[in-house]
Amino acid sequence: MSSDLNLPVESEFADLRYVQKCIGTPSGPAPVASRCHPFAIPLAMVAAAFFLTTSFVRGEPASHKRNFESLAGEYVTAETQNTIDRGLANLANRQNGDGSFGSDKTYKRNVAVTALAGLAFLSAGHSPGRGHYGPNVERAIEFLLVCVKPSGYIVREDSTEHGPMYGHGFATLFLAEVHGMTPQKEVRNALKGAVQLIVNSQNREGGWRYEPDGRDADVSVTVCQMMALRAARNGGIAVPKTTVDQCVEYVKKCQNSDGGFRYQLHMQPQSEFARSAAGVVTLYSAGLTEGRELERGLSFLLRFAPGGNLRRSETHYFYGHYYAIQAMWHAGDDHWKQWYAAIRAELVADQLPDGSWKDSLINSEYATAMACLVLQMPNNYLPIFQR
Repeated sequence: MSSDLNLPVESEFADLRYVQKCIGTPSGPAPVASRCHPFAIPLAMVAAAFFLTTSFVRGEPASHKRNFESLAGEYVTAETQNTIDRGLANLANRQNGDGSFGSDKTYKRNVAVTALAGLAFLSAGHSPGRGHYGPNVERAIEFLLVCVKPSGYIVREDSTEHGPMYGHGFATLFLAEVHGMTPQKEVRNALKGAVQLIVNSQNREGGWRYEPDGRDADVSVTVCQMMALRAARNGGIAVPKTTVDQCVEYVKKCQNSDGGFRYQLHMQPQSEFARSAAGVVTLYSAGLTEGRELERGLSFLLRFAPGGNLRRSETHYFYGHYYAIQAMWHAGDDHWKQWYAAIRAELVADQLPDGSWKDSLINSEYATAMACLVLQMPNNYLPIFQR
């Protein structure tokens, strides 16, 4: 199957999800960040009646037509929502005066952490000008726009960090998600420049590395760029198909015989959980929906299901689960149900009294943003996380 960043043809549930975002669902009102047209609400009500009627005309109760995506929200229990609320409140309290997020020496006022925190708020339905944390999102946007260089590179030069292209990828992803929610031309201009830098810095193997110089590549940085490109494409920004195809081929070549992924092509074929989860999501983000590569990758990930010793042994625990939950979301059905229930229990138990999570490698803001993103996957609000 060839890769493409065009959105797949969806069933009638794509339209029904739009209806739900406009008028709400039986379990609650529409999210505050709904991007429906002003005339969409009355139209949505008509559409809702149509979908319910046609389901019964076909002899199938509407409840039977619900797929796992519409049922997924039921996994966000009252306890889970309370955990999420406390996490978001902690994040908001930790935002710096300039709109950035991140503490400690290495990741202070960090581009990547700021973008991830912004995505955590968006995933809860808060957007520029809307929702309790709308102002926090706006300030995060302002900070990232200040970090945009003439080349399109989104980087804070006075912030020491490991691999600034991680930050660029996450920042591009965040801007791609918000640019349809805000009238700011600066956001779209920054997004276009950021995408062009990603396209221009792809190396000859098909991937990306720590710096935008096209000299090297690794799976971990590559998935950040692929996610950013997909989000931008969803928002109407042109992305060359050749860029995507070359990326997919690179990631496929990095897959080992056990289904996991090596860090770089020229390295020993050693598989690890975090980058393997990223590798699987790269393939899904490129538009692949089936195939031997995905089957083997998912099989490898299932060896690291939550509830074992991974929390104590995996250095990149939050990074790995951020991608693993997306992989299981794309896989659907039993993969999703079992994984989400397990990681939900683990994250709820690990939350600290102040509402945060701890990550000794980066910082608390990073861990808290990642945990909130994982727990909010069933919300299905952001296009980048939708199947």
